[in-house]
Amino acid sequence: MKLVCSKSNLLNGVQIVSKAVSNKTTMSILECIMVDATEDRITLTGNDMDLGIETIIEGEIVEKGAIALDAKIFVEIVRKLPDSNITMETDSSYKTTITCGKARFTIIGKSGEDFSYLPVVERENSISISQFTLKEVVRQTIFSISDNENNKLMTGELFEINGSELKVVSLDGHRISIRKIQLKETYEPKKVVVPGKTLNEVSKILPGGADSYVKISFAEKHIVFEFDNTTVVSRLIEGEYFKIDQMLSSDYETKVKINKRELLECIDRATLLVKEGDKKPIIINIIDGTMELKINSLLGSMNEDIDIDKQGKDLMIGFNPKFLIDALRVIDDESVELYMVNPKAPCFIKNAEESYIYLILPVNFTTVS
Repeated sequence: MKLVCSKSNLLNGVQIVSKAVSNKTTMSILECIMVDATEDRITLTGNDMDLGIETIIEGEIVEKGAIALDAKIFVEIVRKLPDSNITMETDSSYKTTITCGKARFTIIGKSGEDFSYLPVVERENSISISQFTLKEVVRQTIFSISDNENNKLMTGELFEINGSELKVVSLDGHRISIRKIQLKETYEPKKVVVPGKTLNEVSKILPGGADSYVKISFAEKHIVFEFDNTTVVSRLIEGEYFKIDQMLSSDYETKVKINKRELLECIDRATLLVKEGDKKPIIINIIDGTMELKINSLLGSMNEDIDIDKQGKDLMIGFNPKFLIDALRVIDDESVELYMVNPKAPCFIKNAEESYIYLILPVNFTTVS
């Protein structure tokens, strides 16, 4: 095999597919990036058997062929080469020479015969969504998935399609994040649970243009994302997702409208007094037109008042400050509305259209005068 391509094209390609290369595996071939120039195009592939990414790059194929190269060393070599055209050449013993300007590397590759290409997935059920929207939806929900592998379903996000609405849900046992998006067309109902790792990686490699689209296809056990010259295939998480609607309520005793930035900055200041790993709640006391926020820790204490519009009862309630910060950071509205029932019931942060809903469970606290 012999091919020539620009450094920028090759670097962009290897960085995209390296997101799917396995770090922990007993199969060394899965630690490789496959460079395939057996057809009339240069295809790069990474695949850890749960997540596979394939991208096509521009370049000249002088001699057809394929080679599997150790991803770590390959990516680093390409990254550190000068900004010029790169020539890659392999011989029959899989010795690969990478030349760029006056730099010349020789590494030993592997035959691609044992490499697992992306599975062939029937693309019967597909939706189209803007790259920008998908990136935003992931950003606004991914923080509340669980990293606890004991409950696989919590490590993924529910993608539910109903007619022209896409609902994305994540939860970790302490909070729930929901985003609803209106699609341009109407589709058959569909429910799948997509691994959080997949969504994180797709979000990182998506250029994110508002006028560029992602085609998302659903199969029985896989989901496929296709955009630009890149295809991502991921296994789905199997099992019945949690019945979210039973956890949501429109009842409230106290409703607060507050400037989002003021609230976020206030909570952020309060966390200066909380050491990492220290589970000190922020106590919110709602009286008439004022929200008082207090925190007490071994480092000291803080309290601050914010003006609010309040409907309903006065209330004192405690939260993990990180959970409030995570939700407020991804809301783009200038003001937010909080709905609460009592100190033991969940707080809902949502807009009138309910295009976003964040449910946060309160925490127990002891009042200190």
